[in-house]
Amino acid sequence: MTPVMLLAAEKESAEVTDWAARIGWLVGLALFVALVYWLMREGWKWRGTLQSDLPALPDAPDEPGPVRLSMSGRYHGSTTAGQWLDRIVAHGLGTRSRVELTLTDAGLDVVRPGATDFFVPAPALREARLDKGIAGKVLTEGGLLVVTWEHGDRLLDSGFRSDRAAEHNEWVEALNNMINKTETEGAR
Repeated sequence: MTPVMLLAAEKESAEVTDWAARIGWLVGLALFVALVYWLMREGWKWRGTLQSDLPALPDAPDEPGPVRLSMSGRYHGSTTAGQWLDRIVAHGLGTRSRVELTLTDAGLDVVRPGATDFFVPAPALREARLDKGIAGKVLTEGGLLVVTWEHGDRLLDSGFRSDRAAEHNEWVEALNNMINKTETEGAR
């Protein structure tokens, strides 16, 4: 026999796939993924329970006054002021959504299709600034409009991103002017 024939005769057939073991691994992996998602959901609900002392969100007044500014964009969430990773989830504030912002003399109206709308009265506004991130969203420097406001006994930061980022500076200026005007009138 030639060496090629000897090598061919020595080869054995390939191993048969063990389907039971593969299916067992896939089922185990699926159960592990389901457990992780369930734990994440429970953590989200627990965070909401811990923040249950937060009062209900105010509704917009019937007559808010003339519109100063309006903006379409995205709402990225709210956090405890100054702690950009401490997300607030109570009353739907942790839900990302599209947003229509309207600034009037009465305050800031936040309309979120598919999520809870809320209103920030002018006296509750504390500061507006451009920032680079809020819990779960990091952008380039100045890519996020962050509005600090008081709700109950807490200061909150809410992050918004306009569809037209050039509007952010105008919003910061208008909100801070409104806040300074409100503080000046309140001091009298």
